[in-house]
Amino acid sequence: MRNAADAVPALWTHEPHGHLMFRVGDKVGDIDTDATPGFSGSKVDAPTLQAERNVRLAELQEMLYANSRSGDTRSVLLVLQGMDTAGKGGIVKHVMGGANPQGIQYRNFGKPTPEELSHHFLWRIRKGLPTAGHIGVFDRSHYEDVLIVRVHNLVPLEVWEPRYDEINAFERELVDSGTALVKVAMFVSLNEQKKRLAERLERPDKYWKYNPGDIDERLKWPLYEQAYQAMLDRTSTPQAPWHIVPCNRKWYSRLAVTELLIEALKRLNMSWPPPDFDVAAEKRRLATA
Repeated sequence: MRNAADAVPALWTHEPHGHLMFRVGDKVGDIDTDATPGFSGSKVDAPTLQAERNVRLAELQEMLYANSRSGDTRSVLLVLQGMDTAGKGGIVKHVMGGANPQGIQYRNFGKPTPEELSHHFLWRIRKGLPTAGHIGVFDRSHYEDVLIVRVHNLVPLEVWEPRYDEINAFERELVDSGTALVKVAMFVSLNEQKKRLAERLERPDKYWKYNPGDIDERLKWPLYEQAYQAMLDRTSTPQAPWHIVPCNRKWYSRLAVTELLIEALKRLNMSWPPPDFDVAAEKRRLATA
């Protein structure tokens, strides 16, 4: 079902997917984290547009859920991957928070538990996949096993290096089974990250978000840059492309991810499921009940 809400908002020059998709030859070191690719508006426009697009996202999410009640097995998976302070939590709160929580399945993949370590690295990921009719959100993901594992030498190269191909095969399986993948690599500058970490140290309500280990990770950025470049080069595929979202401007990254999700849901070409009962007869029955 198409309506006026399916049009790309005027403040986007065209669908964000086209602006943000990783392309062969793109370099992590060249990302302008202050940029707002494809968006002609400004921060002033963001609150109104975010509220409007959250309504459309919620409608499409409800349509996805409604169709699952009629046997549609499709789902959507949003993968958020980025360094600390990139704004993954803000995406979950300000974008996904606008949808019906009944249709959202959120998973945060932190340090593996002993049980998880005893299994294949994709074991815990498979357990967290969204069920039919739901939008799944991965705050970090299976990509930790080619990022932090690589940077910290947690397993030998001969263990983590084949994982790129394993991930590609896994994601092809997901797409073939009816899961629409939206992979978002979130990048924030080291200067902006430092400002956000400093803010956490100045606000008692943000202490819980601060991790002393974040400073150690900052010092490893050259290694992370190499790891992220390899991740993008090796796992951005036609069926599951990466999208590069600059995150110095939180309002922009939230708008961009909202549109990427809306685009993914629109590509499912859904409509509201027809009734499996006689509507006129039910109206008559209700009138006399």
